[in-house]
Amino acid sequence: MRAPRPAGPRGWSLRRLLRARELVTVALVALAAGGLWLFLEVAEAIRHDEVRSLDRAVLLALRDPADPAEPLGPRWVEEMGRDLTALGGTAVLTLVSLAAVLFLWMARRPRSVALLAVAIAGGQALSLVLKHGYARPRPDLVPHGSYVYTASFPSGHSMMSAVVYLTLGALLARVLPRRRMKLLVMACALGATLLTGASRVYLGVHWPTDVIAGWAVGGSWAVACWLAADLLDRRRARGTPPEGSGPGSEEA
Repeated sequence: MRAPRPAGPRGWSLRRLLRARELVTVALVALAAGGLWLFLEVAEAIRHDEVRSLDRAVLLALRDPADPAEPLGPRWVEEMGRDLTALGGTAVLTLVSLAAVLFLWMARRPRSVALLAVAIAGGQALSLVLKHGYARPRPDLVPHGSYVYTASFPSGHSMMSAVVYLTLGALLARVLPRRRMKLLVMACALGATLLTGASRVYLGVHWPTDVIAGWAVGGSWAVACWLAADLLDRRRARGTPPEGSGPGSEEA
């Protein structure tokens, strides 16, 4: 009978990996809690009218001092702002989400499809509930550079761009083989989220605190979805067949 082999570098690497995964989970939980805390702090400051001067100062700083009706920069910058704000619009987010759902379904990843559907539907419902609950008026200092039809707080474009792009980025990063590729995907998702929110302030349709709150709650919701995806991964590691391995699946 052979004696058991001593734990070598592979065993140590496995233990380090497990510890690292637990640390990532704790970090994600802390990130989600921090985003929720930031949202509540901003909401409380707005309720007590503590950020009015800051909101007005930032909004006016992005306008021509001689004519507050005109945003800073040439016409093409304003047009670029409208292009960027469309990244968080209903039409663009719907098309991106449908394309992602179709891709995931063709890749035989039904759990990822369900996760994405829950993330988007839940995020949209939460956005509408918060807007109705706080009912903050839109900025009235400057003319709006984009059509608006809902309350101001939190920014729906900022919130939903965080939900959609960060969730999609996380789903894609989970299947990419290299760390630099994962970082690139997440950087693009984060960049799209930040640019969408910034454009809302530049166009004068949101107070800066609306956008910060939208980023915070949208990011927290997206992180919660990442944690749900990690839970699915752990179930699969305990013996659940991997997605895409059923009858008729093709190997790369």
